[in-house]
Amino acid sequence: MTLDLVTAGESHGRELVAVLSGVPAGLRLDRAAIDAELARRQHGYGRGGRQKIEKDRVDVRAGLRGGVTLGSPLLLAIPNRDWENWSRVMDPWEVDPEAAERRRLTAPRPGHADLVGAWKYGHTEDLRNAFERASARETAARVAAGAVCKQLLTLCGVSIRSGVLALGGTALLDGPPSFADLEKVDDASPLRTVAPDRESDLVTRIDEAKHAGETLGGVVGVVARGVPPGLGSYARWEERLDGQLAQAVMAVQAVKAVAIGAGIETASLPGSRAHDPILPGRGGLRRGSNHTGGNEAGVSNGEEVVVRAFMKPISTLREPLPSVDLATGKAAKAAYERSDVTAVPACGVIVEAALAFVLARALLAKFGGDNISDTLEALAAYRRRLGKLGPEGFVAP
Repeated sequence: MTLDLVTAGESHGRELVAVLSGVPAGLRLDRAAIDAELARRQHGYGRGGRQKIEKDRVDVRAGLRGGVTLGSPLLLAIPNRDWENWSRVMDPWEVDPEAAERRRLTAPRPGHADLVGAWKYGHTEDLRNAFERASARETAARVAAGAVCKQLLTLCGVSIRSGVLALGGTALLDGPPSFADLEKVDDASPLRTVAPDRESDLVTRIDEAKHAGETLGGVVGVVARGVPPGLGSYARWEERLDGQLAQAVMAVQAVKAVAIGAGIETASLPGSRAHDPILPGRGGLRRGSNHTGGNEAGVSNGEEVVVRAFMKPISTLREPLPSVDLATGKAAKAAYERSDVTAVPACGVIVEAALAFVLARALLAKFGGDNISDTLEALAAYRRRLGKLGPEGFVAP
């Protein structure tokens, strides 16, 4: 069975849910670890008032017994505490007309789903029908599912870390990060950057943007260490691992560009400097560099899998951009609801979840297993088959 993920829920609805199917039976889950990932997603200086209301916790409704997966679909739910303030507006069956009218929005925000949602789904009477689902609040469900995938990957010897590489135009690291670079990140710091000593200046930059009614974007780096070689495929275009990673990361709200490894930098280098030499090493092969970011021809090569996500500034501005009121056809200021000044630190956590899902799906596609013990046995047999042809860094957990 293919690992599959579907999420549902609106930003101010009763709850967000994720259905994760294809998880092998026998995987013991740590609920506290899932909740910890949800808390990491809510962390970061520059977040808005919503984070003070919500205290995300996972509730597993199906697919788990006694903390162990059953092999059936996992249903993960994250209740919205703010639902109490929105129930008359967002109730699935009965909406209070007066309450809904006060919350009705008709002036689309440039850069958000408001206008395209109105066109595509016919939500011209109330743009809330579009942006409630398009909101980045949905990523809480993806982070919960990614936390499950991380626990599976950990058993297979794979670790994932992230950190902020740039924020508001200030670069903190040149080029792609390594796992060692991301080990410098303090998750408890205000911004989760690779340069904790520079965060005070960035906090000031965020305060200035908030005062000006602006928002800030940035760049996050995510690295997975211990990924087995051979995940993905060059035989079918849609199975290429780098393509799957790029799609999953680009699907994170506000991410507008993705780089695998040194993909941006190598575009301007000669071939002799763009590729990674294959060298003999103790117990296997090694690489002189990792410009490819652990992917060659759409297949993992045993090196660190490196991804960078480039996040645009959030489109909800306290000083709104010009728009058009769809109810009147006249010029208007874009709609505004409480929002973040920046969510770049949280973006790194969300991209971790995206990476974890893709790697777990690719790993299960290669090694299979209806029970996690079958998966681990197949992985161990694969390691033995590689023998000394395998990369030096590919070590059994």
